[in-house]
Order: sequence, then structure tokens, then C-alpha cells
Amino acid sequence: MPKRKPRVIVTRKLPDEIETRMMELFETTLNVDDSPLSADDLRQAVARCDVLVPTVTDRLDAELLSAAGPDLKLIANFGNGVDHIDLAAAAAAKITVTNTPGVLTEDTADMTMALILAVPRRLVEGERLMRAGEWPGWSPSFMLGRRIWGKRLGILGMGRIGTALARRARGFGLSIHYHNRHRVASEIEGELEATYWESLDQMLAHMDIVSVNCPHTPATYHLLSARRLKLLRKEAYIVNTARGEIVDESALIAMLKAGDLMGAGLDVYENEPQVKPGFFKLDNVVMLPHMGSATLESRLATGELVLINIRTFMDGHKPPDRVIAGTTI
Repeated sequence: MPKRKPRVIVTRKLPDEIETRMMELFETTLNVDDSPLSADDLRQAVARCDVLVPTVTDRLDAELLSAAGPDLKLIANFGNGVDHIDLAAAAAAKITVTNTPGVLTEDTADMTMALILAVPRRLVEGERLMRAGEWPGWSPSFMLGRRIWGKRLGILGMGRIGTALARRARGFGLSIHYHNRHRVASEIEGELEATYWESLDQMLAHMDIVSVNCPHTPATYHLLSARRLKLLRKEAYIVNTARGEIVDESALIAMLKAGDLMGAGLDVYENEPQVKPGFFKLDNVVMLPHMGSATLESRLATGELVLINIRTFMDGHKPPDRVIAGTTI
């Protein structure tokens, strides 16, 4: 009698190639219309599947995981960040969690660099003006922004994405500074000519641009608090392509409105897809809809890692991208 295929439930629409391969390999339930699953839908899913393939839009807390059926043994997350999954509750229920590290590094670094360029040079403001047909013509004082070359970039979180960003930023003449839980290898510091700041407060006070590139964990929630944001110079810019929860958005809005910060570039928000209305009233903010990793190449590579993690686990081996509670990515 042939072995039963594992029952896999996918919570969002994935690239066609990945969905086709999943249908071939597993007994798969797809999300054809790509609507986010409700809490009740998720509860029903974890009660009847062997493998759940969630994304960042699915909140898998302890209460929901308590409804998991006896067959659920693997949560193969489609994405790198796992702050939406209660890892301790999963471990207690003997559910393995995997993610997809590395595949979105270059794309997210590209988008971060794009925001670093767009905000000081007022690119979105200029584009809106052109579409509105309000360009009065060139003049020496029109749409003046700030030069990038020679400025100091402070990277909060020197992991894969932070390091990839630093390599790009050097090409634009930015000097690299960083704060991290652990100092990076001397070879990387030397390559990037990067300056390490053990004190985040001290780094913030000296930077022209700050880029948030650390994961969201309980320890990094509102890491950039109202107090820390006030340490930034009035001429400084802040860019966040990591997680909205890392920045106190209310304090950020107040400072931008008061002119205590020059501008911000945001791709992530604390309560996605809801965005604080105050941001929409500010011309010195560039807002993107969480699209830092949104390339076809990234999504296909993410799906391939999900498939590898599921197949490896179901073959009785330790999956390559297992996430352990208490660790950061």
C-alpha cells in the first residue's frame, strides 16, 4: 500500500510554478483567491493538516496553535521573518518551524537603497508634481533636496540585509556605521570600512541617515522609541524596510510634522495593512506597500526553500532552515 502524501495547506497564493510542484508532491490545499485566512480558517487548517505553509499575514499565536491537530508537525513559513509565529508554543506542541533565509537579501537591500535615494532627493514629491501638471519649469531654488555622497549611514542590524545594504551604500559615497547585538567579523568591517557603535544611542546622535534592518522580536519592539528618535539630528532621515513594530510610529509622525526630522522612507508598518493616517499628511515621507522582497526571483526562491524544507522533514531528516525558539535571524 503506497504511503499517504502529507496534507499541506497553503495560506496565500504562491507563484504558479511553486503551486504546481506542491500539487505534484503533496496532498495540497491552495488559496486560489489569495484572501488572507481568518482566525477561524487558520484554526480549521491547523486542526487537519500535516504541514502548514503560512506567510507574514498569518498570526499563529499560542491560542491558535493550541487548536492544532495531532498530525500537524511542521510549519514551513513562506518568508524569512517568523515574528508572527509563537515559536515557544510551537516547540511545546512539538511542531517544527522553518523559514526561508537568504533568498530576499539582495531585493530588500535594493529597495532600502532606493528609499535612501528617494527621500532626501524628494523623488516622489517631484513625480507627484509632474503627474499633477504643476511643474513651473526649472529654477535654481526649485525642489532642493540633500546630497547623499559623503553622508553617514547608520545601519541598525548588520545581518544579511544590513551587510548587503552597506555594500551598495559604499558605492554611493556613504560612510558606513552600524549597531548590532554582536560585532561583525573584522574582515567584513574592513571590506566595508564600517564603524561599530556599541551604544545605539550614541550612533543615532551622529548619523545623517538611519536604516532599520533588524528582526522584530520582543527585545526590538519600539527599539526606536520616542526617546531614541529624539536623539536623531533634525537633518537626519530614517528608513525602515524591516518591521513596523521596531519604530514608535506615533512619535515618528510627531517629529516629522514638527520638523524635528528631515524625512522618512517606509516599506513596513506596525499594524499592516492599516497605516496611521498621520503619515498620509506628510510630504516628507515616502510610503511603499511592504514590497521590499517583491520580485519574481525572490518569490520563486522562497517557494523552492519551502519545498526543500517540507520534503526533507517528511523524509525523516532535519530540515535545513529550522528556526529555534529564542534565536534571532
